[in-house]
Amino acid sequence: MSVAIEFNQVVRQFGDFRAVDGVSFAIADGEFFTFLGPSGSGKTTCLRMIAGFDQPTRGDIRLFGKDVTQLPPYQRDVNTVFQDYALFPHMNVADNVGYGLMVRGVPKAERTQRVTDALGMVQLQSFGSRKPAQLSGGQKQRVALARALINRPRVLLLDEPLGALDLKLRQQMQTELKTIQQQVGITFIYVTHDQEEALTMSDRIAVFDHGKLQQVGAPADLYERPDTAFVANFIGTSNLLSGEPAQVLVGSPQAVAIRPEKMHLHLQGEPFREEACKGAGTVKDVVYLGLYTRFFVQMDAGVTLTVIDQNRQVSAASVAALKGSRVWVSWERSANVALKG
Repeated sequence: MSVAIEFNQVVRQFGDFRAVDGVSFAIADGEFFTFLGPSGSGKTTCLRMIAGFDQPTRGDIRLFGKDVTQLPPYQRDVNTVFQDYALFPHMNVADNVGYGLMVRGVPKAERTQRVTDALGMVQLQSFGSRKPAQLSGGQKQRVALARALINRPRVLLLDEPLGALDLKLRQQMQTELKTIQQQVGITFIYVTHDQEEALTMSDRIAVFDHGKLQQVGAPADLYERPDTAFVANFIGTSNLLSGEPAQVLVGSPQAVAIRPEKMHLHLQGEPFREEACKGAGTVKDVVYLGLYTRFFVQMDAGVTLTVIDQNRQVSAASVAALKGSRVWVSWERSANVALKG
């Protein structure tokens, strides 16, 4: 598979602040690739450099093998979808979607057909005559997507495009975006700080923190085998052990991460596998969340562990009654993930 985007030791500095710090990665043609990280981590700066809105201080960027580091945006075969939609309020939906084709002088008959096809792709076939003010947030986002795709770019850049939508609509649009990407077959590069969004849609994810690339991998790889404490805690939640507590509970002082759902809670006297990692403690807090319950256990080893248990045959009252109880926490040794840093 050919490489769509390649960063080679890219640095972007603003005065003394290094927004992107020596970042290298490659994105395959046709991938749904996500930049994930907190605010200020460098993910949006990387997207802007791909678009040509910003240039690296050092390093180079290649688009399908061609060095585009210094090329202006209009000379790059990419298009961008923004969070604020950026629709022209005085134009109807069809004119908004077809605007780029009109500027490029595409004949009206071809333009009309491509607008119809693009609106069909985002399920807005009957909305062509409406103005943006007559649309919901989700519909505006679909129009912005159709407008970007109609130009048939080789790479589509999406800068937190679902951030303004409510939770249910955002989840629906996540599924639709992935479906559209598979239909059109072009490279999508998506920026978000939402871990669930990244896990739901991405073929691969690049995790950023303070301008540095922490780890790149498939969603399952990042979740099951995080390299660092940052990745372990930014993608989901992890129990982090090191030093003396790790020695007592795991048998080694090396830093490890254990996902809370891999742990099991046992009342005093209940049997469990002796070969498993284990420790005694006291339930300090209980949070009932419908599908599952989150237990916070103060371990005798001197750390607090989070244990997640699915609510199969329990009620809010029954799990709340465990607060203050003496318990054992156990987990399989295979759940321990050694951390690099």
